[in-house]
Amino acid sequence: MRTAQAGIATTILLCVLIPAPAGAQTRGVEPADYYRMTFPGDVAVSPAGDLVAFVATTILEEENRRHREIWIQRLEEGQPVGGPRRFSDPTRESSSPSWSPDGTVISFQSERGDERSSTWFVPVTAPGGEAYRIDGVNGPPTWSPDGQWIAYTWTEDQEDENGRAGWIAPNAITTTLDRERFDGRVITHFHYKSDGILPLQADPPSTPKQQLYVVPSEGGAPRKLTDFPVDVGQVTWSSDSETIFFSADPGQFEPEVEVIRDIYTVSRAGGEPRAITSNPGSESNPAVSPDGGSLAYVSTAVYGGEEELMVVAVDPDGTFRGEPRNLTPDWRLTPGAPAWTSDGRAIRFEASIGGNSHLFEVAASGGEVRQVTMGDRRVASVSTSKDGRVMAYTSTDAATPAEVYVARTDGTGEHRISSFNDSWLAGVTRMPAERLTWTVADGTEIEGWVVKPAGYEPGQRYPMVLKIHGGPHGAYGNTFFQTFHVLSASGFFVLYPNPRGSAGYGHDFEYATRGNWHVMDEEDFLTGVDAALAKYPDIDPDRLGVSGGSYGGVSTNWLTARSDRFAAAVTSRSISNWYSWWGTSDIPNMTEFEFYGPPWEQRELYDRLSPLSYVENVTAPTLIIHSEQDWRTPMADAEQWFMSLKKLGVPVEFVRYPRSSHGLSRTGEPWLLVDRLERLRSWFVHWLIDNPAGAADERPD
Repeated sequence: MRTAQAGIATTILLCVLIPAPAGAQTRGVEPADYYRMTFPGDVAVSPAGDLVAFVATTILEEENRRHREIWIQRLEEGQPVGGPRRFSDPTRESSSPSWSPDGTVISFQSERGDERSSTWFVPVTAPGGEAYRIDGVNGPPTWSPDGQWIAYTWTEDQEDENGRAGWIAPNAITTTLDRERFDGRVITHFHYKSDGILPLQADPPSTPKQQLYVVPSEGGAPRKLTDFPVDVGQVTWSSDSETIFFSADPGQFEPEVEVIRDIYTVSRAGGEPRAITSNPGSESNPAVSPDGGSLAYVSTAVYGGEEELMVVAVDPDGTFRGEPRNLTPDWRLTPGAPAWTSDGRAIRFEASIGGNSHLFEVAASGGEVRQVTMGDRRVASVSTSKDGRVMAYTSTDAATPAEVYVARTDGTGEHRISSFNDSWLAGVTRMPAERLTWTVADGTEIEGWVVKPAGYEPGQRYPMVLKIHGGPHGAYGNTFFQTFHVLSASGFFVLYPNPRGSAGYGHDFEYATRGNWHVMDEEDFLTGVDAALAKYPDIDPDRLGVSGGSYGGVSTNWLTARSDRFAAAVTSRSISNWYSWWGTSDIPNMTEFEFYGPPWEQRELYDRLSPLSYVENVTAPTLIIHSEQDWRTPMADAEQWFMSLKKLGVPVEFVRYPRSSHGLSRTGEPWLLVDRLERLRSWFVHWLIDNPAGAADERPD
């Protein structure tokens, strides 16, 4: 496989680091720094644009849990006044702030006592207001434009005398002798589990679903507007507050690989809900224009097809007037949920573009898509004032965790309003990410980034770790990854690429690997390693490591089984055998689409693309990390990889984390998450720094 030295682009620094105070002693990022981090999100600007509410999530180390609070920043003429202040009770968990249309009340979610609902309201105009409930509101509110009504979705509780509602499928053939003694599950349905929860129910279609309700804003008896056999969501109001738009997927519990989500309307007063879109294809995320005359939504024709932003003229009840128009026919990226500008002339949405995520805008009449926010960073959770003068959002880059920003809605006049992470970052050295590109055999350009070791000194030799993202249609980019900085602090170069199959580079790039997983992107990874070695001659080619989670984990297994380039590996929540994975994962439809059918239709492909088919070639000492409640990539795959490597005499260590699902590295228990970071770090330090000769000595012949 050829290298791509000629395709190496000029290296670009992606960020400016926050300097440490003069005379301060700095160190690199450590696993335990996770306990010091704050994660802002759920940004919500008040209708008048004078207040910004957001959630700050901190880590309570001693209690091994996360804590969420709502904070508020005051603005004058779009400029921050003072700093943000804590708004919610610090002894309670609070999240998901939402403003009433007149901006006098803020709602939030908080589990308090034995209350049936977790939705609370607080006046923001009266000093020292107490949180209160509104009778009949049992879920996060979506206020009508006139402020007179609240719509929400909610799943009714299903009573069961043994507390095991839905555990026995109602269509089971076998009989239960004693329901009090039997605490197992009887399963007859395809979708009976989800990552971290096994089983969901024995028969999901027979259990209550999330339905739509409406209640007067002063409270009262809720009116149930839907009674669907599937969940409903994505609720929004018509401009006259008479009609509610929502979406639902009639095929939610079907085993077929297809997309059939539709948009529906229903009168606030009740009546039969009506589908205003039709299949084939999927329509979602409805957004009504300020004048009520148009509807924007996201549409895709087939499973895995390009997503397009559509707009159509509608009557007040949602009836289409004319044919929908595609506003992004030539735009190669994927639009997020649409939101109208205050004047109704344009539609905005978030989208990934390469390693960045930004806010984009397109005229409602059509035309060129324009990028609103700029820079090598990832912008998220964008919220805009009703008058369209002020917006707020979170922003992160490769060396800085997310903070909250405000700006004019044209992207100018940006101000950072939070500084939660500044204090601990001030004493920590973080190396910038340097952009690197290379071309593969078919001429495709691949983008990646390199982080040098903290305290890097030219002329010294350093090991490097190749990090591989999950998905496979995820993407790395300009966001803060603690793992990369932990490895940098321990003396490693870190290369993290976006191979073919990654999102953010257009639909064709994202699905280029379909039917050819691992085989195609193997070239991207190995030529990327060659590009890094050519650009950074201080990297020792004999001390290369590889690591990833989920799709990154199966890619790690694949590369160590198909290449002898790597001297150590850490594989997390990985897959080793696609055939067995299909029968044990909660998302088997993924490979049915990506591999063009189930295993019995594509036996050769499932076998050929499984790392287990080549496991006898592995020589790299391997750390296997897996969660015991991971139903996305179930434990059996890790067990097969461990048993094979052990039998082959490859140095291997297997770490199983209890009470953890597929998201351990992102949302797992803090103690376990930090422990995982340290094990990954120490494995590579042992085999690539402290004992590199030992790795070669202990490899099987």
